[in-house]
Amino acid sequence: MDQVNAVTSLHESPHDERRSRMVKYSAAMGVRLVCIGLCFVTPGAWLLVPAAGAVLLPYLAVVAANQVTQRGNTAQAYAPSQIVRYDSSAN
Repeated sequence: MDQVNAVTSLHESPHDERRSRMVKYSAAMGVRLVCIGLCFVTPGAWLLVPAAGAVLLPYLAVVAANQVTQRGNTAQAYAPSQIVRYDSSAN
């Protein structure tokens, strides 16, 4: 048995993963609020930059929040190549 699986190779808990995705989504929505505020004070053609951010950020935030990360080790559990029958009369 060359490979040993440890508890640290497990994936992130669903609660922690959900929390990290909610933080990413909330940060993107905070940036969107800033973009909406900038739409009121930005003059001329520069208004298109915060307007584009305010329009595109909800889509990008949802796509980013729905990305499930695989942080654990991707190694498979050890599986023996063959099963050998134990013969007690051989001793």
